[in-house]
Amino acid sequence: MVTGVSVIDHPLVQHKLTLMRDRTTSTAGFRMLMREIATLLCYEVTRDLPLETIAIETPMGPMSAPVIKGKKLVFASVLRAGNGLLDGMLDLVPAARVAHIGLYRDHQSLEPVEYYVKTPAGLEDRLVIVVDPMLATGHSAIAAVDRLKRRGARDLRFVCLLAAPEGLSAFTAAHPDTPVFTAAIDSHLNDAGYIIPGLGDAGDRLYGTR
Repeated sequence: MVTGVSVIDHPLVQHKLTLMRDRTTSTAGFRMLMREIATLLCYEVTRDLPLETIAIETPMGPMSAPVIKGKKLVFASVLRAGNGLLDGMLDLVPAARVAHIGLYRDHQSLEPVEYYVKTPAGLEDRLVIVVDPMLATGHSAIAAVDRLKRRGARDLRFVCLLAAPEGLSAFTAAHPDTPVFTAAIDSHLNDAGYIIPGLGDAGDRLYGTR
C-alpha cells in the first residue's frame, strides 16, 4: 500500500462500485450510484474533522453539544466527471463551498489541459476535498492540486472511485502532503491511459456521451 492512501472497503461502497463497473448499468443507474457512493466516501473522508462544543436548548432543556469547528469545507470538483461525486457530497454537507477546476486530458500526450478554474476565497483557512472519479495517470489530479495550492489551499484531501498504481505513485510523489481516499486500486493502465479493469470513461457513463 502506498503511504497516504486509504482504501474505503465498506461493504456498501464495494457493492455499489461493482454495480457501477457493470457495462450493462444504465446512464441513470450509473448517475444514481455515483451520487450514493459519493455520500459514503464523504462520510469516510470527513471522519476526523475537528469539533467544538456550543450551548444549545433542546425541547427538554439546555446542554452543551458538538459541532464542526472552523470554516466551511470546500469541495473542489475536477470537471466534468467530478460533478457526479460533488452532488452526493453536497447531499451530506449542503453548506460546503464549491470550487470548479476545468481540465481535460489530451488523448495524445495524456497531459491535462486547463480551461476553467473558479474557487471560493479563503482557501488557506479551509479543508479542501478534491473530487474526481478516476486517478489514472495522475496528471489531472496533480494539476488540480497544483492550482488549488497556488490559490492558497494548505489542507487538501483527494477522493476518487478508482485508482491505478501508476497514478497513485505519481500523485503521492508530487503531493505527499495530500492524502488519497479511494474505493479501489485496480491492476494497471492500458496504452490509452485507462484504468484496467476499471469502469470505462466515468464522464461518458455519467452523462451518456461518447
